[in-house]
Amino acid sequence: MDHLCVAHRGFSGIAPENTIAAFKLALEQPFVHWIELDVQLSKDGVPVVIHDFTLERTTNGMGRVKDTDWKDLQRLDAGSWKNEQYHGEPIPSLAQVLDLCRGRVSLNIELKTAGDIYPGLEKAVLREIVMRGMEGEVVLTSFERTALRRAKELAPDIRTGLIIDARPNDLAKQLENLRCSFLSMGYPRLDRKLLKDLTSRGITVMAWTVDDRRIMRRLSTLHPELMICTNWPDRWEQVFLLPKPRIWHYIRKLIR
Repeated sequence: MDHLCVAHRGFSGIAPENTIAAFKLALEQPFVHWIELDVQLSKDGVPVVIHDFTLERTTNGMGRVKDTDWKDLQRLDAGSWKNEQYHGEPIPSLAQVLDLCRGRVSLNIELKTAGDIYPGLEKAVLREIVMRGMEGEVVLTSFERTALRRAKELAPDIRTGLIIDARPNDLAKQLENLRCSFLSMGYPRLDRKLLKDLTSRGITVMAWTVDDRRIMRRLSTLHPELMICTNWPDRWEQVFLLPKPRIWHYIRKLIR
């Protein structure tokens, strides 16, 4: 299938991002082949799925993720901020998400770190992946190049990808030096020439985060292998799978 659909933090347009509810809703969409999620470490070293370094925006907790034990993180409400129907939805562990998604969908796992705030993050994440034999079902991505290098040192065969919202002239060389076969890029930076060059080198490219149908259609003209990351997988379906309005008009004429 062209332009594979990646559910950003799950089906986060409807359900609270990075929760089991959002991942289950994404899994219910047969056209979602990838889910993107963010991983950090609790104070006691448990890989947990949450985007922000602090708890305030998406939970009823306060403070930093890294300063909170897993048992306390589990007690927080990570759903009510989005919609009251998700009251009590907890922060999931990476282990819970891997168990849910194993054999059903590929995972883009962002190592959410900055500098060296999470020593051991790569090792802890890889432990959960290897324990389940899911090395072939994931790509580890990050803005932090040190995290990508550490992941490769620990597991040379694991697939890694750089996240970037810039357009350096030597991008292909940078990816080669990092041994990355995946690139996650802010969609305004992409064009046909870059995609042709990167894909010819065996790099898989994902555009983030695309919620506008018109922009999805424009991106679809750049390269058939470009992956589309979106908070609204149903909009991806409308653009890429459902008949165009003119076709519907023709069908209605036929059945009259």
